[in-house]
Amino acid sequence: MSHPDFRDLAIWQGDITATPLTGGITNVNYLVEDQTRKYVVRVGDDIPLHQVMRFNELAAARAAHAASLSPAVIHAEGGITVLDYIDSHTLTEEDVRAPDMLPRVLELVKKCHHEVPKHLRGPSLVFWVFHVIRDYGATLLERGSSHAALIPELIDIAGVLEQAAGPYDIVFGHNDLLCGNFLDDGSRLWLIDFDYAGFNSPLFDLGGLASNNGLSEAQEDWMLEEYFQTPLTDDLRHRYSAMKCASLLRETMWSMVSEITSEIDFDYAAYTAENLARFRAAHDTFKHS
Repeated sequence: MSHPDFRDLAIWQGDITATPLTGGITNVNYLVEDQTRKYVVRVGDDIPLHQVMRFNELAAARAAHAASLSPAVIHAEGGITVLDYIDSHTLTEEDVRAPDMLPRVLELVKKCHHEVPKHLRGPSLVFWVFHVIRDYGATLLERGSSHAALIPELIDIAGVLEQAAGPYDIVFGHNDLLCGNFLDDGSRLWLIDFDYAGFNSPLFDLGGLASNNGLSEAQEDWMLEEYFQTPLTDDLRHRYSAMKCASLLRETMWSMVSEITSEIDFDYAAYTAENLARFRAAHDTFKHS
């Protein structure tokens, strides 16, 4: 789908400068400065293959701002979203793991889960990771992926994980807790990029936070006890372990699909290999738990 050039938007005051922001692997982002202030501009159409629908992302971003988690949405039209610029740095995996940072990150995640729904307007999606995995599997087989031989095994594993991770609580998940989606402005943290937001089990975000940022087993145990405010049981650890595997499997299959569909300049093949290895390791741990 074509969309208007963001440089032509009527909101700008005077001439603008636009600098591409690196690091995005789903959207194209720019730092834009007009005569009065700075903005971040996100350019992206719906991506049904990845369950990304921009109406949903926009509603989530607006609700997250109302809940004081995320920058304000200044303008949105035709696949373009203009956000308030936050003078900050993105966290690294090492930052997230740091003993003084992890509690702050977890508090932000909890706030997303429980405060954002209070401000959400209009239709909202469910992000059910096991549906996503099955849909990715069908896409990879239909399109003749080089990973096609793996798909039946991965779908079977996902079915086992779906049974093991229940029973389910439902919260409003961010569902993409990579370190780069946390900003630190020196006094507080911000959560950004709500492409995959939707109602989900809290265990998915917790598993993603751990697996994406290399948390230790001790940190995972602390995270679960702190989040649920209860001593950790074997049952919760087992359910969490299953959902952590599902989070890694989804990230792996997301990358497999991106290998054959994305036009963004990124080494998806290496990302697939890295995440498949992480998934295999987590699944081995799950099987022996």
